Formats: sequence, structure tokens, C-alpha cells
Amino acid sequence: MTPSERIDQLIAETTDWRGATLAHLRQAMLAADPGIVEDWKYMGSPVWSRDGAIAVGNPHKDKVKLTFSHGASLPDPDKLFNNGFGGKVWRAIDVFEGETIDPRALTDLVRAAVAFNQSKPKKAKTPKA
Repeated sequence: MTPSERIDQLIAETTDWRGATLAHLRQAMLAADPGIVEDWKYMGSPVWSRDGAIAVGNPHKDKVKLTFSHGASLPDPDKLFNNGFGGKVWRAIDVFEGETIDPRALTDLVRAAVAFNQSKPKKAKTPKA
């Protein structure tokens, strides 16, 4: 099963509001940039990447969490981040039942994450002997 198929399966198996919320967040993530790649990592979590990790998304018991790998370095003019302020690197968006996230604001945040990833110097690959 491909990572995208696993994410489809997770959304289908999460039959309450959390599945629908994760589907909407995923749609906004993918709309931000055609080069975004979906993956399945960290013991069963959807991950979106472009030139490095952008975010991990997970349904939890009472929320859907979208954790941005370098959220502390990203502009957040729409104040989407509402968790992780104590850390130096990541920030998260916790979405609770009945809440909605502005897809335009999320798409802008994802584009900022892609730009951040693309601005980081690339590590030179060491040839294998």
C-alpha cells in the first residue's frame, strides 16, 4: 500500500468528525504546492514533505493535531498555531470538534514551510566506497 493509500485508509477508518477534519487539512496541505509528497512514518502517521518534512498529522481522542517540523521558524499571521510554544523548533495546530481552519491560511502556512525547507543549505552527499 502506498503512503497516500494508507492516509486514505486512516481517514476512512476514522468515521467521526476527526476523519473529515484530517481530510480537509490534507486537502489544504496538498493544494499548497504540487511538489508535496505524502509519506507514512513515525509508527503510523501521515507526513507531508517537500525538500524536508513539513508536517505530521494525526487524529487523537479529542482533536486532530497537525505538527509542523519547523513551525517556530515560520510566520503565522493568521495565528493558526495553538500548541507547542514552549519548544524551540516545532509548533502545532490542534483542531477540536466543531472548529474549522481557514484553508487559505493553512495553505499560506504550508507554502512558508516549503520556502523554509528550500532555504536551508543542502548537505553534500558523501559517495559510498
